[in-house]
Amino acid sequence: MPGLILKKYHSFLMLEKSLSKNTIEAYERDLEKLLVYLDEAKISYKEAKLEHLRDFIVDLSDLGISPRSQARIISGIKSFYRFLQYDEHLEEDPTELLEMPKTGRHLPEVLSLEEINTIISTIDLSKPEGQRNRAIIETLYGSGLRVSELIHLKISNMYVDEGFMKVEGKGSKQRLVPLSLESLKQIKSWMIHRNTLAIKKGHEDFLFLNRRGTKLTRVMIFMITKDLAEQAGIKKNISPHTFRHSFATHLLEGGAYLRAIKQ
Repeated sequence: MPGLILKKYHSFLMLEKSLSKNTIEAYERDLEKLLVYLDEAKISYKEAKLEHLRDFIVDLSDLGISPRSQARIISGIKSFYRFLQYDEHLEEDPTELLEMPKTGRHLPEVLSLEEINTIISTIDLSKPEGQRNRAIIETLYGSGLRVSELIHLKISNMYVDEGFMKVEGKGSKQRLVPLSLESLKQIKSWMIHRNTLAIKKGHEDFLFLNRRGTKLTRVMIFMITKDLAEQAGIKKNISPHTFRHSFATHLLEGGAYLRAIKQ
């Protein structure tokens, strides 16, 4: 896209719409996400149709991006295309029928950074399972894992020096996922305690184990996250997947591109 159009759009937001600096910056960040999405689909912003914009919003929803964030992004997209029409770059506005997310239907909860930190701070590290649970929460949130991926994590697939782990996702597809520095730190601390367990045959390679030396189940991970949320006084309906949705939302809010988050 020509830089001149973006400059004129910036002036439009500032002078014609009288938006605040923070709102303008948010609109421009969200517009950049859409432009990258369209570019990867080999569609120019002038050629984009309603179905392309809907696909973009569907991808946001599939990642668990909160309705509030979706609404802001849609508002920014509508503003941009209204400007293009206003400045006579387009005859028709493809966003005219683009709908805001329906907040009445069930949508995944998203935790704030403060709430995640509160949950982490409630973990009692003096208990045998404390360090394990801290590593579990850091890995769920820090890498956006599904619960099925978490319980099947294997030590042989942890590339600690490189800061990555190999994860087996849906359809037995394997991918390399980055590990945050905090996740690595907590996993290393958990490994010290893990080495004291009497590990059952066939479970030697699984990263997260229960006190009987066998790998954790999905139900156990659900119980751990529910209990920690209750202890932290959080009233939201929390599940392991909540951390995955929060991970995606916080990445998007931090400026990451949709494709990068999906990968």
